[in-house]
This record gives sequence, structure tokens and C-alpha cells, in this order.
Amino acid sequence: NFTQRVNLYSMKILYAFQKTGNGHIARAQEIIPILQKIGTVDLLTSGNQSQLDIPFKINYNFNGISLVYNKKGKVSYLKTLLQNNYWKFFKNVFQLHVNSYDIIINDFEPVSAWASKLKGGNCISLSHQASLLFENTPKPKKTDLISRLILKLYAPCKIKYGFHFKSYHPNLFPPVIRGKIKQLKPQSSEGNFVVYLPAFSDEKIIKTLSKIPVNWHIFSRYTSTEFYVNNCSVNPINEEDFLFKLNHCEGVLCHAGFELPAETLYLNKKLLVIPIKKQLEQEYNALALKKLGVLTLEKLDTNLIDLWTRSQILIDLEVAKDLEEILKSLIEKHCISTTPMQNYQLA
Repeated sequence: NFTQRVNLYSMKILYAFQKTGNGHIARAQEIIPILQKIGTVDLLTSGNQSQLDIPFKINYNFNGISLVYNKKGKVSYLKTLLQNNYWKFFKNVFQLHVNSYDIIINDFEPVSAWASKLKGGNCISLSHQASLLFENTPKPKKTDLISRLILKLYAPCKIKYGFHFKSYHPNLFPPVIRGKIKQLKPQSSEGNFVVYLPAFSDEKIIKTLSKIPVNWHIFSRYTSTEFYVNNCSVNPINEEDFLFKLNHCEGVLCHAGFELPAETLYLNKKLLVIPIKKQLEQEYNALALKKLGVLTLEKLDTNLIDLWTRSQILIDLEVAKDLEEILKSLIEKHCISTTPMQNYQLA
């Protein structure tokens, strides 16, 4: 079969993903075991803003380039410019031996993308961010020029595939839902809501939500211990605790990322999103979610959030049915190897 043939020829795969946020790691938890059945896999990560564990050996762990947010929920271009080590980034780019791999699968990771662009590595993009570069995906009429340049140049790859809330193009796939979410048995505890808004300060979130008479379970990267303020419990980010509360909540208030909104809709929970300002991906996602019927806000608005808690808006979501088949087909189509790939056929 396909797996046996590929292993026979010792295909070398580099899977590169970033740790800026938790979504990339959540997807990597599903993709890596599949790739390991296909060939020899090295893992490359960059960034440092994730709270999820990576239960795999990391071969390359770089700082990369991370976007930095202020506590008002906006990307800070100044902090992004000053707090990244660009000399070290370019050093990593030039030292990475991309040509020793038959294929590089890139989840919006800049070191391997730029190394491949400059040195001719066989790199394909497989990420949510790549989907935003397709003409068919929903886009706001007006967008920030700097944000558009960041999206285009952050991790450039000629060959692009992506995941989005809908399959807007043949090269775009529905969301990948990780096994830990699929194993949950959703229950709705009325009046309990999960909040994950890391671009806002805890103080700002509590000030807004404490005025709304429901129970708010806030997950914060700013605290290491749980504490309570009125009807708000503020929790350090812990995957087990988060999954438990996500399973039992009535709805989720979060930014307009990709994985958490997709997981929320998959679990048939109510969803309200607030996109991070000056973050183009979030603006695109918010528009796509709005077209699906999800309520989106521009800021923390007490009255509108209160109305949402009392609404009954539930959205059905299509999800990727066979991730293994997707990965095998992409590798068969794009792998460059001394072994003639045209002889490989999917089982």
C-alpha cells in the first residue's frame, strides 16, 4: 500500500509549524502521527506564545518572528519591531538545510519558508493562513496595507493549500478537529460561558463581563493561579481544565482565530468573536464567521454580549473527514525524491 511504499524509500519529511497561538499546535497533534506513518519526520517549531504541550520530539526549535499585542486587543507594530531578534532569525534561515528533505510541509512557519524560498527547498504551505490568500475566501473591502504584507511575506510558499470554515476552493479543506475534541460528549451547563481573549487584559475583561449575570470562566495567560472576581473565575491556561469547561459550557467568547471557533461550532456551542484589531487573519475570519451566522463584535460591549448570552444562535459546521487521505494525496503530488514518485499510487 501507499504507506509501505513510501517507508520503503525512506522519504524525509520536515513538518514546520509555529507556536504563536495554540491553533497550530492543536492541528499539529493530528497531522504529525499521520506523517510518521508515511516517512521519517523531523519537526521544526518557531515562536513562543503557545500554552499547549507538544508531545513529540522537536528537532529544531527557533524563536522565529512573533506578532506582539497590546492589552487593548491590537497588534503593536512597534513592539513587534522591537521585540523580535531579526539577526537570529536570518541566521536560522541560512543555517537550515532545507534541501536534505524530500518535502517540507509548512504551517505558517517563517524560518523554513524563507529558507526554502532562498535555497530552493520543496516547501508547500498547509495552513489556515494560506487559505486567506485565495481569491474565493471572504475578505473585508478595506484592509491595512502592513497587515496584508505580513500575511503575504511572513511565510511565503508558491504551493498553497489551506483549511477554512468552508471549502471555498478545491485546494481548501474544512477544519481539522483534534481527537481530544472529538472524544468529548458535549453538555450544556446553562449560564456558564468560557472566555479566551488573550489580547485583552484581565482587568478589562472582568470590568465588562462582571456586569452580565452569568458565570464567566476566563482563561488567561497573565495568571498562574485561579482567582475570582464577582461572577468571573480567572484561570491559568491548562488544557485539561479548558477542555472540561469547554465541554460543559453554554457558549464561548473568544477572538476570531480559527481552531477554537471551529471547535466551538463542532461541539454545537454558541459562539461570539471579537477579532484582534490590525490582525488581518482575524478580520478575514470574523467576516467568514459572520457569513455563517456567527455574531461578531469590534470591542467588548456589555449590552451586546448580554444579548448574546440570552440568544439561541447555533451554527452547523462541516469538518475534514479524512485528514490522512489529504496528506497522502498532497505528498504524492508534490514530493521531490530520488525515487520516482510517479510510481506511487494511493491504496
